[in-house]
Amino acid sequence: MLNFELYNPTNLIFGKGQTEKLGQLVPKNSRILLAYGGGSIFKNGVYDQVKTALQGFEIVEFGGIEPNPRYETLMKAVTIIREQKLDFILAVGGGSVIDGVKFISAAVHFDGNPMEILHKRLLIKENAMPFGTVLTLPATGSEMNSGAVITINETQEKLSF
Repeated sequence: MLNFELYNPTNLIFGKGQTEKLGQLVPKNSRILLAYGGGSIFKNGVYDQVKTALQGFEIVEFGGIEPNPRYETLMKAVTIIREQKLDFILAVGGGSVIDGVKFISAAVHFDGNPMEILHKRLLIKENAMPFGTVLTLPATGSEMNSGAVITINETQEKLSF
């Protein structure tokens, strides 16, 4: 067995009505990329809860993060963040959305080709963009770890970092 230490500074707030606290949890004056997948957050009411809780924040929406999030899709979000000068990401969804946001967070300020993050399995400790999560489907455990799996459509690779 290998020796190891684990430090996982995840702040988990659980329970009915907790989405109402978002406005207090997101850093003041944040310019937010609101990232989500398909339409489930509209059907289950989470979208409206999040928008209500974040009244007063500048929000740019980025929907369409697919299951097995694609590098090509996520790089569109990176471009939006850079162009709009956003400084916080909020993932609203399940494991695929969270994995996608982890990559976006790592790629935004990365000095080099973001593809290297995946191919070299780089651990981005500094300069990652802060993000939060509103979890809608606890299935993959992505909300509790630092890893992510991203698909590169062009080469049909699924890479973890």
